[in-house]
Amino acid sequence: MNEFDTMTAEDSTASMSNDSSNVATTKVPEGVAGAPNEAALLALMERTGYSMIQENGQRKYGGPPPGWEGLHPPRGCEVFVGKIPRDVYEDELVPVFESVGRIYEMRLMMDFDGKNRGYAFVMYTQKHEAKRAVRELNNYEIRPGRLLGVCCSVDNCRLFIGGIPKMKKREEILEEIAKVTEGVLDVIVYASAADKMKNRGFAFVEYESHRAAAMARRKLMPGRIQLWGHQIAVDWAEPEIDVDEDVMETVKILYVRNLMIETTEDTIKKVFGQFNPGCVERVKKIRDYAFVHFTTREDAIHAMNNLNGVELEGSCLEVTLAKPVDKEQYTRYQKAAKGGAAATPEVTQQPNYVYSCDPYTLAYYGYPYNALIGPNRDYFVKGW
Repeated sequence: MNEFDTMTAEDSTASMSNDSSNVATTKVPEGVAGAPNEAALLALMERTGYSMIQENGQRKYGGPPPGWEGLHPPRGCEVFVGKIPRDVYEDELVPVFESVGRIYEMRLMMDFDGKNRGYAFVMYTQKHEAKRAVRELNNYEIRPGRLLGVCCSVDNCRLFIGGIPKMKKREEILEEIAKVTEGVLDVIVYASAADKMKNRGFAFVEYESHRAAAMARRKLMPGRIQLWGHQIAVDWAEPEIDVDEDVMETVKILYVRNLMIETTEDTIKKVFGQFNPGCVERVKKIRDYAFVHFTTREDAIHAMNNLNGVELEGSCLEVTLAKPVDKEQYTRYQKAAKGGAAATPEVTQQPNYVYSCDPYTLAYYGYPYNALIGPNRDYFVKGW
Protein backbone atom coordinates (compact mmCIF):
# COMPACT_ATOMS: atom_id res chain seq x y z
CA MET A 1 0.00 0.00 0.00
CA ASN A 2 1.56 3.33 -1.01
CA GLU A 3 1.15 6.75 0.56
CA PHE A 4 -1.77 7.66 -1.75
CA ASP A 5 -3.60 4.45 -0.87
CA THR A 6 -3.11 5.13 2.84
CA MET A 7 -4.50 8.66 2.60
CA THR A 8 -7.46 7.48 0.58
CA ALA A 9 -8.35 4.84 3.12
CA GLU A 10 -8.11 7.34 5.97
CA ASP A 11 -10.23 9.87 4.11
CA SER A 12 -12.77 7.18 3.32
CA THR A 13 -12.96 6.13 6.97
CA ALA A 14 -13.41 9.76 8.06
CA SER A 15 -16.09 10.31 5.44
CA MET A 16 -18.02 7.23 6.54
CA SER A 17 -17.78 8.43 10.12
CA ASN A 18 -19.18 11.87 9.19
CA ASP A 19 -22.01 10.32 7.17
CA SER A 20 -22.97 8.15 10.12
CA SER A 21 -22.91 11.18 12.37
CA ASN A 22 -25.14 13.14 9.98
CA VAL A 23 -27.66 10.32 9.74
CA ALA A 24 -27.72 9.99 13.50
CA THR A 25 -28.30 13.72 14.04
CA THR A 26 -30.78 14.30 11.20
CA LYS A 27 -34.18 14.79 12.77
CA VAL A 28 -37.03 12.95 11.09
CA PRO A 29 -40.15 15.19 11.09
CA GLU A 30 -42.84 14.54 13.68
CA GLY A 31 -45.55 12.39 12.17
CA VAL A 32 -43.08 10.77 9.77
CA ALA A 33 -40.83 9.17 12.36
CA GLY A 34 -42.10 5.71 13.17
CA ALA A 35 -44.68 5.68 10.36
CA PRO A 36 -45.03 2.27 8.67
CA ASN A 37 -43.93 3.89 5.39
CA GLU A 38 -41.30 6.18 6.93
CA ALA A 39 -38.69 5.33 4.30
CA ALA A 40 -41.10 6.09 1.45
CA LEU A 41 -42.10 9.43 2.98
CA LEU A 42 -38.46 10.43 3.48
CA ALA A 43 -37.70 9.47 -0.11
CA LEU A 44 -40.61 11.63 -1.28
CA MET A 45 -39.35 14.63 0.69
CA GLU A 46 -35.84 14.14 -0.70
CA ARG A 47 -37.14 13.92 -4.27
CA THR A 48 -39.38 17.00 -4.11
CA GLY A 49 -37.66 19.14 -1.47
CA TYR A 50 -41.01 19.66 0.30
CA SER A 51 -41.25 19.61 4.09
CA MET A 52 -43.71 17.46 6.02
CA ILE A 53 -45.04 17.84 9.54
CA GLN A 54 -47.98 16.47 11.50
CA GLU A 55 -50.03 18.70 13.78
CA ASN A 56 -53.65 19.17 14.86
CA GLY A 57 -54.79 15.87 13.40
CA GLN A 58 -53.37 16.42 9.94
CA ARG A 59 -50.06 15.87 8.17
CA LYS A 60 -49.06 18.81 6.01
CA TYR A 61 -46.86 18.35 2.97
CA GLY A 62 -45.40 21.56 1.58
CA GLY A 63 -47.02 24.96 2.09
CA PRO A 64 -45.17 26.64 0.52
CA PRO A 65 -43.16 24.52 -1.92
CA PRO A 66 -39.38 24.96 -2.15
CA GLY A 67 -38.32 28.29 -3.66
CA TRP A 68 -41.81 29.77 -3.51
CA GLU A 69 -41.72 33.57 -3.63
CA GLY A 70 -45.28 34.45 -4.63
CA LEU A 71 -48.36 35.16 -2.55
CA HIS A 72 -50.53 32.46 -1.01
CA PRO A 73 -52.69 30.88 -3.75
CA PRO A 74 -56.12 32.53 -4.04
CA ARG A 75 -59.46 30.89 -3.25
CA GLY A 76 -60.40 28.29 -5.82
CA CYS A 77 -57.00 26.58 -5.86
CA GLU A 78 -57.88 23.81 -3.40
CA VAL A 79 -59.60 20.48 -4.00
CA PHE A 80 -61.15 18.02 -1.58
CA VAL A 81 -60.11 14.37 -1.95
CA GLY A 82 -62.39 11.73 -0.48
CA LYS A 83 -62.62 7.92 -0.32
CA ILE A 84 -58.89 7.53 0.24
CA PRO A 85 -58.03 3.98 1.43
CA ARG A 86 -56.86 4.31 5.02
CA ASP A 87 -53.45 2.78 4.30
CA VAL A 88 -52.67 5.12 1.40
CA TYR A 89 -50.34 8.01 2.17
CA GLU A 90 -48.48 10.89 0.55
CA ASP A 91 -45.95 8.68 -1.20
CA GLU A 92 -48.83 7.34 -3.34
CA LEU A 93 -51.03 10.44 -3.42
CA VAL A 94 -48.46 13.10 -4.33
CA PRO A 95 -47.36 11.52 -7.65
CA VAL A 96 -51.01 11.32 -8.71
CA PHE A 97 -51.91 14.90 -7.85
CA GLU A 98 -48.67 16.52 -9.01
CA SER A 99 -49.32 15.01 -12.45
CA VAL A 100 -51.94 17.71 -13.16
CA GLY A 101 -50.26 20.74 -11.61
CA ARG A 102 -47.84 22.13 -9.06
CA ILE A 103 -48.88 21.30 -5.51
CA TYR A 104 -48.67 24.19 -3.05
CA GLU A 105 -49.57 21.95 -0.11
CA MET A 106 -51.37 18.73 0.72
CA ARG A 107 -53.11 18.17 4.05
CA LEU A 108 -53.89 14.54 4.85
CA MET A 109 -56.22 14.06 7.81
CA MET A 110 -54.75 11.57 10.29
CA ASP A 111 -56.07 9.39 13.12
CA PHE A 112 -54.27 8.58 16.36
CA ASP A 113 -53.57 5.04 15.15
CA GLY A 114 -51.37 6.38 12.34
CA LYS A 115 -53.87 5.69 9.55
CA ASN A 116 -55.43 8.43 7.47
CA ARG A 117 -59.06 9.43 8.02
CA GLY A 118 -60.09 8.87 4.42
CA TYR A 119 -59.81 12.39 3.09
CA ALA A 120 -57.36 15.16 2.28
CA PHE A 121 -57.10 18.66 0.84
CA VAL A 122 -54.74 19.48 -2.03
CA MET A 123 -53.96 23.11 -2.81
CA TYR A 124 -52.46 23.99 -6.17
CA THR A 125 -50.62 27.15 -7.11
CA GLN A 126 -53.22 28.14 -9.73
CA LYS A 127 -56.99 27.77 -10.18
CA HIS A 128 -56.79 26.04 -13.55
CA GLU A 129 -54.68 23.28 -11.98
CA ALA A 130 -57.37 22.63 -9.36
CA LYS A 131 -60.04 22.49 -12.06
CA ARG A 132 -57.92 20.05 -14.03
CA ALA A 133 -57.54 17.87 -10.93
CA VAL A 134 -61.33 17.69 -10.52
CA ARG A 135 -61.79 16.97 -14.20
CA GLU A 136 -59.10 14.31 -14.55
CA LEU A 137 -58.66 12.75 -11.11
CA ASN A 138 -62.23 12.33 -9.90
CA ASN A 139 -62.83 8.53 -9.88
CA TYR A 140 -59.09 7.88 -10.26
CA GLU A 141 -58.33 4.24 -9.34
CA ILE A 142 -55.73 4.59 -6.60
CA ARG A 143 -55.93 0.89 -5.76
CA PRO A 144 -57.69 -1.95 -7.62
CA GLY A 145 -61.39 -1.21 -7.29
CA ARG A 146 -60.80 1.84 -5.06
CA LEU A 147 -61.74 5.12 -6.72
CA LEU A 148 -60.87 8.55 -5.33
CA GLY A 149 -63.46 11.30 -5.21
CA VAL A 150 -62.20 14.78 -6.09
CA CYS A 151 -64.21 18.01 -5.98
CA CYS A 152 -63.56 21.70 -5.46
CA SER A 153 -62.96 22.71 -1.85
CA VAL A 154 -64.46 25.80 -0.25
CA ASP A 155 -62.32 27.81 2.14
CA ASN A 156 -65.10 28.94 4.45
CA CYS A 157 -64.68 32.48 5.76
CA ARG A 158 -68.27 33.08 6.88
CA LEU A 159 -69.92 32.69 10.30
CA PHE A 160 -73.57 32.53 11.28
CA ILE A 161 -74.43 34.73 14.27
CA GLY A 162 -77.85 34.19 15.86
CA GLY A 163 -79.63 35.89 18.74
CA ILE A 164 -79.15 39.41 17.37
CA PRO A 165 -81.66 42.04 18.57
CA LYS A 166 -84.07 42.54 15.70
CA MET A 167 -83.95 46.34 15.77
CA LYS A 168 -80.18 46.42 15.14
CA LYS A 169 -79.11 47.80 11.76
CA ARG A 170 -76.34 46.37 9.61
CA GLU A 171 -73.90 49.15 10.58
CA GLU A 172 -74.52 48.56 14.30
CA ILE A 173 -73.98 44.82 13.95
CA LEU A 174 -70.80 45.34 11.94
CA GLU A 175 -69.44 47.76 14.54
CA GLU A 176 -70.24 45.43 17.45
CA ILE A 177 -68.72 42.32 15.82
CA ALA A 178 -65.60 44.26 14.76
CA LYS A 179 -65.05 45.32 18.39
CA VAL A 180 -64.61 41.75 19.60
CA THR A 181 -63.20 39.91 16.57
CA GLU A 182 -60.52 40.69 14.00
CA GLY A 183 -60.54 40.50 10.21
CA VAL A 184 -64.22 41.38 9.64
CA LEU A 185 -64.88 42.25 5.99
CA ASP A 186 -68.65 42.41 5.78
CA VAL A 187 -71.92 41.65 7.54
CA ILE A 188 -74.92 40.30 5.64
CA VAL A 189 -78.27 41.00 7.27
CA TYR A 190 -81.71 39.89 6.09
CA ALA A 191 -84.64 42.21 6.70
CA SER A 192 -87.73 40.65 8.23
CA ALA A 193 -90.22 39.57 5.61
CA ALA A 194 -93.07 41.17 7.57
CA ASP A 195 -91.32 44.32 8.79
CA LYS A 196 -88.46 45.79 6.77
CA MET A 197 -87.42 47.94 9.75
CA LYS A 198 -86.34 44.79 11.61
CA ASN A 199 -83.72 42.13 10.91
CA ARG A 200 -84.47 38.41 11.22
CA GLY A 201 -82.48 37.92 14.39
CA PHE A 202 -79.32 36.66 12.73
CA ALA A 203 -76.54 37.76 10.40
CA PHE A 204 -73.68 36.32 8.35
CA VAL A 205 -70.22 37.71 9.06
CA GLU A 206 -67.57 37.49 6.35
CA TYR A 207 -63.91 37.40 7.45
CA GLU A 208 -60.71 38.04 5.54
CA SER A 209 -59.55 34.43 5.90
CA HIS A 210 -60.62 31.02 7.16
CA ARG A 211 -58.20 31.39 10.05
CA ALA A 212 -59.73 34.72 11.08
CA ALA A 213 -63.21 33.18 10.94
CA ALA A 214 -62.09 30.17 12.98
CA MET A 215 -60.53 32.41 15.66
CA ALA A 216 -63.69 34.53 15.77
CA ARG A 217 -65.89 31.44 16.10
CA ARG A 218 -63.81 30.22 19.02
CA LYS A 219 -64.05 33.61 20.73
CA LEU A 220 -67.80 33.96 20.19
CA MET A 221 -68.76 30.52 21.47
CA PRO A 222 -71.58 30.65 24.08
CA GLY A 223 -70.33 31.30 27.59
CA ARG A 224 -67.21 33.19 26.47
CA ILE A 225 -68.62 36.53 25.40
CA GLN A 226 -71.89 38.44 25.16
CA LEU A 227 -73.09 40.92 22.55
CA TRP A 228 -75.57 43.63 23.47
CA GLY A 229 -75.69 42.19 26.96
CA HIS A 230 -76.91 38.67 26.16
CA GLN A 231 -75.79 35.34 24.73
CA ILE A 232 -75.56 34.77 21.01
CA ALA A 233 -75.38 31.65 18.86
CA VAL A 234 -72.43 31.10 16.53
CA ASP A 235 -71.57 28.45 13.97
CA TRP A 236 -70.06 28.04 10.53
CA ALA A 237 -72.34 29.47 7.87
CA GLU A 238 -73.05 27.84 4.55
CA PRO A 239 -70.01 28.82 2.42
CA GLU A 240 -70.65 30.90 -0.66
CA ILE A 241 -70.73 28.75 -3.77
CA ASP A 242 -67.87 29.38 -6.17
CA VAL A 243 -69.34 29.03 -9.64
CA ASP A 244 -67.13 28.71 -12.71
CA GLU A 245 -66.81 31.98 -14.63
CA ASP A 246 -67.73 30.25 -17.89
CA VAL A 247 -70.99 29.05 -16.35
CA MET A 248 -71.81 32.46 -14.86
CA GLU A 249 -71.42 34.06 -18.28
CA THR A 250 -74.41 32.06 -19.52
CA VAL A 251 -76.79 33.02 -16.68
CA LYS A 252 -79.92 34.94 -17.69
CA ILE A 253 -81.82 34.66 -14.42
CA LEU A 254 -81.87 37.40 -11.78
CA TYR A 255 -82.12 36.90 -8.04
CA VAL A 256 -84.18 39.69 -6.44
CA ARG A 257 -84.05 40.07 -2.67
CA ASN A 258 -85.76 42.28 -0.08
CA LEU A 259 -89.19 42.33 -1.70
CA MET A 260 -92.32 43.15 0.25
CA ILE A 261 -94.48 40.16 1.15
CA GLU A 262 -97.45 41.65 -0.67
CA THR A 263 -95.51 42.34 -3.90
CA THR A 264 -96.92 40.02 -6.56
CA GLU A 265 -95.21 38.08 -9.35
CA ASP A 266 -97.17 40.12 -11.89
CA THR A 267 -95.82 43.35 -10.44
CA ILE A 268 -92.26 42.03 -10.55
CA LYS A 269 -92.70 40.86 -14.14
CA LYS A 270 -94.02 44.28 -15.15
CA VAL A 271 -91.20 46.18 -13.45
CA PHE A 272 -88.40 43.97 -14.77
CA GLY A 273 -89.90 43.79 -18.25
CA GLN A 274 -90.32 47.53 -18.68
CA PHE A 275 -87.12 47.93 -20.70
CA ASN A 276 -88.01 45.43 -23.41
CA PRO A 277 -91.57 44.09 -23.71
CA GLY A 278 -91.67 40.30 -23.67
CA CYS A 279 -88.12 39.90 -22.30
CA VAL A 280 -89.28 38.29 -19.03
CA GLU A 281 -90.23 34.65 -19.46
CA ARG A 282 -91.45 33.99 -15.93
CA VAL A 283 -91.11 35.00 -12.28
CA LYS A 284 -90.92 32.72 -9.24
CA LYS A 285 -91.45 34.51 -5.92
CA ILE A 286 -90.77 32.89 -2.54
CA ARG A 287 -91.85 35.04 0.42
CA ASP A 288 -89.70 38.16 0.04
CA TYR A 289 -87.38 37.20 -2.79
CA ALA A 290 -87.79 36.02 -6.36
CA PHE A 291 -86.13 34.63 -9.48
CA VAL A 292 -86.76 36.49 -12.72
CA HIS A 293 -86.10 34.48 -15.89
CA PHE A 294 -85.22 36.43 -19.05
CA THR A 295 -85.19 35.41 -22.71
CA THR A 296 -81.65 36.76 -23.17
CA ARG A 297 -78.68 37.47 -20.94
CA GLU A 298 -78.45 41.02 -22.31
CA ASP A 299 -81.96 41.79 -21.07
CA ALA A 300 -81.11 40.33 -17.64
CA ILE A 301 -77.94 42.41 -17.31
CA HIS A 302 -79.74 45.59 -18.41
CA ALA A 303 -82.53 45.07 -15.89
CA MET A 304 -80.06 44.30 -13.09
CA ASN A 305 -78.01 47.43 -13.76
CA ASN A 306 -81.11 49.62 -13.80
CA LEU A 307 -83.10 48.13 -10.91
CA ASN A 308 -80.53 47.21 -8.27
CA GLY A 309 -81.10 49.62 -5.37
CA VAL A 310 -84.41 50.89 -6.72
CA GLU A 311 -87.39 51.12 -4.36
CA LEU A 312 -90.40 48.94 -5.13
CA GLU A 313 -93.56 49.28 -3.04
CA GLY A 314 -91.62 50.67 -0.10
CA SER A 315 -88.60 48.36 -0.12
CA CYS A 316 -85.14 48.77 -1.66
CA LEU A 317 -84.40 45.96 -4.13
CA GLU A 318 -81.17 43.96 -4.14
CA VAL A 319 -80.63 42.44 -7.58
CA THR A 320 -77.85 40.05 -8.63
CA LEU A 321 -77.31 37.26 -11.13
CA ALA A 322 -78.56 33.93 -9.81
CA LYS A 323 -75.88 31.33 -9.21
CA PRO A 324 -76.37 27.90 -10.80
CA VAL A 325 -75.48 25.04 -8.47
CA ASP A 326 -75.25 21.37 -9.45
CA LYS A 327 -77.65 19.93 -6.88
CA GLU A 328 -76.23 16.40 -6.78
CA GLN A 329 -72.63 17.55 -6.65
CA TYR A 330 -73.44 20.13 -3.99
CA THR A 331 -75.17 17.57 -1.80
CA ARG A 332 -72.16 15.25 -2.02
CA TYR A 333 -69.84 18.11 -1.15
CA GLN A 334 -71.96 18.89 1.91
CA LYS A 335 -71.61 15.32 3.15
CA ALA A 336 -67.88 15.52 2.56
CA ALA A 337 -67.62 18.78 4.45
CA LYS A 338 -69.29 17.07 7.40
CA GLY A 339 -66.76 14.24 7.28
CA GLY A 340 -68.79 11.67 5.38
CA ALA A 341 -66.31 9.13 4.06
CA ALA A 342 -68.41 8.16 1.07
CA ALA A 343 -69.11 11.69 -0.04
CA THR A 344 -67.71 12.41 -3.46
CA PRO A 345 -69.06 14.20 -6.49
CA GLU A 346 -69.76 12.56 -9.80
CA VAL A 347 -69.41 14.50 -13.03
CA THR A 348 -72.66 14.22 -14.93
CA GLN A 349 -73.35 15.10 -18.54
CA GLN A 350 -76.43 17.11 -17.62
CA PRO A 351 -76.04 18.67 -14.17
CA ASN A 352 -79.25 19.12 -12.21
CA TYR A 353 -78.82 22.86 -11.70
CA VAL A 354 -80.70 24.94 -9.19
CA TYR A 355 -80.19 28.66 -8.73
CA SER A 356 -79.07 29.97 -5.41
CA CYS A 357 -77.86 33.02 -3.56
CA ASP A 358 -78.59 31.95 0.02
CA PRO A 359 -79.67 28.95 2.14
CA TYR A 360 -83.34 29.91 1.79
CA THR A 361 -83.21 29.16 -1.90
CA LEU A 362 -81.42 25.86 -1.44
CA ALA A 363 -83.99 24.83 1.17
CA TYR A 364 -86.78 25.67 -1.25
CA TYR A 365 -85.22 23.36 -3.82
CA GLY A 366 -85.19 20.45 -1.41
CA TYR A 367 -81.94 20.63 0.57
CA PRO A 368 -82.42 19.52 4.19
CA TYR A 369 -82.10 22.32 6.72
CA ASN A 370 -79.57 20.42 8.82
CA ALA A 371 -77.25 20.10 5.82
CA LEU A 372 -77.44 23.82 5.20
CA ILE A 373 -77.32 25.48 8.56
CA GLY A 374 -76.98 22.76 11.17
CA PRO A 375 -78.17 23.67 14.65
CA ASN A 376 -79.17 27.18 13.51
CA ARG A 377 -82.05 26.05 11.29
CA ASP A 378 -84.64 27.38 13.77
CA TYR A 379 -83.49 30.91 13.08
CA PHE A 380 -84.25 30.44 9.41
CA VAL A 381 -87.65 28.86 10.01
CA LYS A 382 -88.68 31.51 12.52
CA GLY A 383 -87.41 34.25 10.20
CA TRP A 384 -89.86 33.22 7.53
